[in-house]
Amino acid sequence: MTTLRLDRTANAPIATKTAKTLRSHNQERIDNYYWMRDDARADQAVLDHLIAENNYCDAVLKPSETLQTELFEELKGRIEKDDSTVPVKDGKYWYHSEVTGDEEYARHYRATSATGDNKTLLLDANVLASEHEFYDLGEIGISPNDELLAYSEDTDSRRIYTVRFKHIDSNTYLDDVLENTEGQIIWANDNKTVFYVRKDLQTLLGYQVYRHVLGTSQNDDVLVYEEDDHSFYMGLGKSRDDSLLMIDLAATETTDCLVLDANNPFGEFKRLIPREENHIYDIDKLGDEYVIYSNWQAKNFCIFTATAQTIQDKSLWQSFVAHRTNVLVEGVELFTQFKVVTERELGQIRFVIYPNNGEHFALAFDDPCFFAGIGDNPEPDTNTARIFYSSLTTPSSLFEFDLNTGEKRLLKQQKVQGDFDAANYQAERLMITSRDGVDIPVSLVYRKDMFKQDGTNPLYQYGYGAYGITIDPNFSAHNLSLLDRGFVYAISHVRGSEMLGREWYEQGKMQHKQNSFNDFIDVTRALVESGYGAKDKVFASGGSAGGLLMGAVVNQAPELYLGIDCTVPFLDVLTTMLDESIPLTTNEYDEWGNPNERDAYEWIKAYSPYDNISAQDYPNILVTTGFHDSQVQYWEPMKWVAKLREYKTDNNLLLFKTDMDSGHGGASGRFKSLKERALVLAFFLSLLSEK
Repeated sequence: MTTLRLDRTANAPIATKTAKTLRSHNQERIDNYYWMRDDARADQAVLDHLIAENNYCDAVLKPSETLQTELFEELKGRIEKDDSTVPVKDGKYWYHSEVTGDEEYARHYRATSATGDNKTLLLDANVLASEHEFYDLGEIGISPNDELLAYSEDTDSRRIYTVRFKHIDSNTYLDDVLENTEGQIIWANDNKTVFYVRKDLQTLLGYQVYRHVLGTSQNDDVLVYEEDDHSFYMGLGKSRDDSLLMIDLAATETTDCLVLDANNPFGEFKRLIPREENHIYDIDKLGDEYVIYSNWQAKNFCIFTATAQTIQDKSLWQSFVAHRTNVLVEGVELFTQFKVVTERELGQIRFVIYPNNGEHFALAFDDPCFFAGIGDNPEPDTNTARIFYSSLTTPSSLFEFDLNTGEKRLLKQQKVQGDFDAANYQAERLMITSRDGVDIPVSLVYRKDMFKQDGTNPLYQYGYGAYGITIDPNFSAHNLSLLDRGFVYAISHVRGSEMLGREWYEQGKMQHKQNSFNDFIDVTRALVESGYGAKDKVFASGGSAGGLLMGAVVNQAPELYLGIDCTVPFLDVLTTMLDESIPLTTNEYDEWGNPNERDAYEWIKAYSPYDNISAQDYPNILVTTGFHDSQVQYWEPMKWVAKLREYKTDNNLLLFKTDMDSGHGGASGRFKSLKERALVLAFFLSLLSEK
């Protein structure tokens, strides 16, 4: 690699310090950068400082501009420009999307056959996005009679969606417009009534369900349900047989469900079962049978069945898939003649087919570690199921499985343009023992002809570890840019996910959150000690709650890492969780703890990255965020960077880049987002070049 040196002569912005005293539980904290919070996003001092940070980042990285461009073109060059999804049948029509050339967004179609007869354009997201810096097409919902289309869109990246309606055959818009929604549109069976969730514009929580009748003003919409407990997220759904409209409520440790006859939209939503603290469940219905995915007397979940006569009494439910201590049940998909159950054992996903008549059996995959998930199967009366599959060496693939025999047929595999050959890469699954004796799963991949297990390869380690979300080992064409330059890529499946079951999650949350950080650090040390990476060439990355992981890791073991990528990071945990006006705070109490309670205050304070910055050397760090982020507010990384600059004792780089047009998900469009990725890769490779 040609030596490339970043510009370390530029002067970093030094933020103004304005002391604010924060008091809780007879303790005081001084926050010199609290002033950076501006809910209106209009304070000139805040804007000026963000611009100064962006200018500084650009100046430091200017010598890498050619490399950034090279990487961007490399990433872009792997994408198939003309692409389409596999048509899927839903009712009378087959639906698919297409993208062509340099288009950023897809065009959505339907046809009367899988081969495209009578193909009709439903929406062109390129046209819808043309006047916006950011655009996200939320959900598309077709009316039961197939005549009307509803879609939601977000144009400022705050995940606040506007719903619009059009008549498909005439391609004309209705006057109806629904503002400030969660983005879901659920049709009643009368083809003229829809339900949607309205958001609280301060907390950004969906808390009210409204009924809208086409042809009327949104001002006349009727509130049909309001949730007073703001620890719940709210969503809408429809049962598998389209007979029930559903309001789904989900807190971290408790769920709830209310239903309404889809043929009687002016009726009242009612609970099928009473709300019960710590009962997490999901209900679906097909014909006369209810199927319940539940943790009732089952830590790793199980599956029950019930009827209309027994659904309200758990003691009358029939066991369908029993609880097992070594297997996590993740869900069930209903078909007329089959049930497909998703399970996870020793970290690996599997699908078990339960015919209505016959013995159950599991579907087979070959890779040592992989990701797979149930695909889009809108038609229950079928003998086949679509399943997505991907591994660290296998591009995303869509299979169709015969539910009678288990035989699979490849419908489509992601094409990676260029000279990609899966045979050049090797994936491994390791178990690494942490400091408390617990084995941590690690998935890794490298290029065979560039890897030697002698401690010379650069190592790129990724982690998340929160909310029970498991980061499965799936294919990333972006990571080829590092693998083809000799990197080893590793995913640390730290506690806080559900990789090894519900207990794995519980041991990485609340008072046990420190386990997530210990696991990541211990994996780094073990990978270096066992020769998978060079001790002076270790890079780490995490975003959102994974950004919290990065913030804690660099406080606790900064000497292990050469460079850190910290994306939309959750860093000011204590202050955020003490403020119920900040979006999504109340829903997170069961994840981090409610610091209004003394015990939770102490354990959050012990690791909160912003509160634990100290006078020590830190690695090179690149922090990126979106100004309109609705999940983690922009001021968290802004404050963290300012305080870190004040305290750190090294001359390593600390760069902060804010996309002034985007939110939590970054830039929109399939190519624009690649510029962000190219920036991070160039940062890593530039640091490596300087070694």
